[in-house]
Amino acid sequence: MTSWGRAGAVVAAAVLVGTAACSGAGGSGGGDGGGAISVLMVNNPQMVDLQKLTADDFTKRTGITVDFTVLPENDVRDKISQEFTSQAGQYDVATLSNFEIPIYAKNGWVAPLDDHIAKDTAFDQGDVLPPMTSSLTAADGKVYGESSFLMYRKDVLEAKGVTMPAAPTWQEVADIAARVDHAQPDMRGICLRGQPGWGQVFGPLTTVVNTFGGTWFDQDWNARVNAPEFTEAVRFYTDLVKAHGESGAAQAGYTECLNDMVQGSVAMWYDATVGAGTLEADDSPVKGKIGYAPAPVVKTRSSGWLYTWAWAIQKASKKQDDAWKFISWASGKDYEKLVGDRLGWAKAPAGKRASTYANADYLEVARAFAEPTRNAIANADPKNPGVQPRPAPGIQFVGIPEFPDLGTKVSQDVSAVIAGRQTVQEALDKGQQAAEAVGRKYRG
Repeated sequence: MTSWGRAGAVVAAAVLVGTAACSGAGGSGGGDGGGAISVLMVNNPQMVDLQKLTADDFTKRTGITVDFTVLPENDVRDKISQEFTSQAGQYDVATLSNFEIPIYAKNGWVAPLDDHIAKDTAFDQGDVLPPMTSSLTAADGKVYGESSFLMYRKDVLEAKGVTMPAAPTWQEVADIAARVDHAQPDMRGICLRGQPGWGQVFGPLTTVVNTFGGTWFDQDWNARVNAPEFTEAVRFYTDLVKAHGESGAAQAGYTECLNDMVQGSVAMWYDATVGAGTLEADDSPVKGKIGYAPAPVVKTRSSGWLYTWAWAIQKASKKQDDAWKFISWASGKDYEKLVGDRLGWAKAPAGKRASTYANADYLEVARAFAEPTRNAIANADPKNPGVQPRPAPGIQFVGIPEFPDLGTKVSQDVSAVIAGRQTVQEALDKGQQAAEAVGRKYRG
């Protein structure tokens, strides 16, 4: 959900022409920055890879230097919010998710990219996967796209005589976690995020709530945080991670679970599809040992999320032409080839462009997770993620400005449940009060 990947991760991508939400926001800036731009971005592995490649490829070809500020997901969200809402102009480009884009576009905080895309024929907006394009409303460049799925150690399950169902339910996953817990020294059954943050623990947890039949709000903005379905989902999730989850689960986010899976500390992991690239990298000790199954379900047909980290240009930037050149490079069709040639095709950004899935070099190394990733993205439905109508779009979030504060407050109490400091009912009763305040505003 990273991350929103992402958590940090986390992480996913697409590219979208500016829509009516931002079409009146004026043209591009004048590229008068002296050949230097400032970029604020999340610290997921693919962003770190991009940072490594920038000087030797982008700067060498364009003469534009890039000053990166790279922060963990929770921290980068706070800094981006402060920067864009104030239009401080300190950063020209930032990674925004499909949560922020509609809100920021409506407020005129991001620059429209329509003119840039129209002129940049090599960029090829039409090559971007439709679900990623439709999940955004104002940003155009993107680094990678993601949904979510279940990653598991094939060898560990086989040694225990366990077969992963083709479309597992959450109860089946819990049963498997119990059977493979401690299958190897210091190995736990599953990794699930427990770190506070609306884009951390509630990245995966809200998808569990959805498939258990719960929702943050019903269609009429009535809060449903302590309703039976929401409560059952949170109790299931917290009980599972406490019984068979990773060490230090209350502070584990995308990055921690990724590291646990790479190091063989857990047998399964439910999280962002983008994690597969690291697991299957040439230097990964678990390369070739991982299986991939759809996001587990209960009452819904599918339950994977749809999350994107997109490149956006701050409206206040005075270097918009140079900023677009960077975005076009970082999100263009040639970038995947650059990553494949320099770092290995397993690390190439997936879930973004259709051309990636037609590339024989990519498919050769990504055959284990390429189709599961594309299927997860294709089956995600931000408008109908649960069993009832919703008042706002979003799978692992509610697409309103108040959600970061609401989700973060409730996430802190859910993390406290995992840490054993309070009960599920106590946590969700407090969450219900906070959600009711938000719901009253929208009903009014």
